[in-house]
This record gives sequence, structure tokens and C-alpha cells, in this order.
Amino acid sequence: MNNILSLLDNYTLDNADDIAKALALDFRKRRIEKNLTREQISERSGVAVANIVRFEQKGLISLKNLIGIAMSMEYTSEVKNIFAEPKFSTLEELTQIRKNTGKTRAHKQ
Repeated sequence: MNNILSLLDNYTLDNADDIAKALALDFRKRRIEKNLTREQISERSGVAVANIVRFEQKGLISLKNLIGIAMSMEYTSEVKNIFAEPKFSTLEELTQIRKNTGKTRAHKQ
């Protein structure tokens, strides 16, 4: 049942603010599961406690700080690989991705 709900979340979280808040909530859950305080995360990551508080409460954080806290929680590969694999929703899009593999610039179509 929990897996079904998480799948539904992927379709209902359709704006950046909602996704940021969900990400912050997940971070807080993982932090608490590991019995880590915000201060400990701050020490491990080099991110100020105030920034961690703001992230957990409002979902606001810089990319650099997000990477820092992710690394401090051993989520380095997940963050590092966020754009590692191409995604496509149609066969035409997959064909375009394959055609453009290895290119260094995008051109107007």
C-alpha cells in the first residue's frame, strides 16, 4: 500500500514548491531515523544549522547545500546521478535522444 501511495505522489506533486517540501520531509525522516541532530548534519556537511532548519521547515535550500547534506547522509550517488540516465515518454523522444547522444550543444528545431 505504501508503494502505491508513493507512486501516486509522483503524479500529484506537480510543482517545484510541493516537490521541495516533500524532499525536505523525506530528509527530516531519514535524519531522525539515523538519530542525527541538525547540528550533527551541519558539522558533517558544512551547511549552517539555520539553512538546515529553513530546508526542513520551508523546503528552501541552495543546490550546493542540498548536495552537502545529501553527502553527509550518504546519498552521494543518488544526487550525483539525478540526470545520469536519459528519460523519455515516447518512442519519438527516445529516437531523438539516441540521435543526440554525444552532442555538446542543443539547436533550435
